[in-house]
Amino acid sequence: MTLRSTASARAKVRIGHLYGDLLNLYADRGNILVLTRRCEWRHIAVEVVSIGMGDRIGSGEFDLLFMGGGQDGDQQFLGDDLFRVKADGLRGAVHDGVPVLAVCGSYQLLGHYYDPGTGPRLAGLGIFDMHTVHPGRSVRRCIGDVVVDWIGAPVRSPRSVVGFENHGGRTFIGSGARAFGRVVSGNGNNGEDGTEGVVQANAIGTYLHGSLLPKNPHLADYLIGKAVSRRTGSAKLEPLDDHLEWQAHQTILDRRASHVAPVAGRVKLPWGSAR
Repeated sequence: MTLRSTASARAKVRIGHLYGDLLNLYADRGNILVLTRRCEWRHIAVEVVSIGMGDRIGSGEFDLLFMGGGQDGDQQFLGDDLFRVKADGLRGAVHDGVPVLAVCGSYQLLGHYYDPGTGPRLAGLGIFDMHTVHPGRSVRRCIGDVVVDWIGAPVRSPRSVVGFENHGGRTFIGSGARAFGRVVSGNGNNGEDGTEGVVQANAIGTYLHGSLLPKNPHLADYLIGKAVSRRTGSAKLEPLDDHLEWQAHQTILDRRASHVAPVAGRVKLPWGSAR
């Protein structure tokens, strides 16, 4: 590996991993591995800090934050810590433009509330203008491969994003939020309005597990670029050989071929050059 980011000599990316020991459904921790490796391959110094129960998020402490998915019980268990210890720091980070990726259960926690269908309503941080309602255990879950048309994809970047969803809750976005993408195949936020995920500043909430970033290197680099630019003022990253990553991406597109042609045909998927 000889490629080097134009800003790497000055860059050090500090990634905060929230509740990594609790929120790790469907190998969500793999997203941290992808972010770390893609920085290291570019000789960008990277540090991953575990943010557990009782740990606060200081102002300017992190360049990127990640929260994985968890079950309803996990969300209830960490709810008090999230509100009492981390709320101000997390809200401040989003306000300051820190890139955030929150998946499934943590995505729900960053909305206004989650109504589990049985038991009390679980309050959220209100970072995203959205709420989630579980329609009841008798209603089918939203499960399976998903293909999304990424609304805010960078210019000349592929717009397809692929992943795997498994959630009972239905999320509805308010007028103060915008969707991360449009569903091409799968259910997305609620299986009704064709939206998937939400975006607020540089924070992304999504239901896509799988884990998400190994099959979507363009999204991983989008987050890394945002993080690096906070340190150096430049988000330009050297390309990597993502042949295997795009093969994994294409496998999901092929699996859902009857639904994905409008997205896959917009931009030719890149296959990279030698790493």
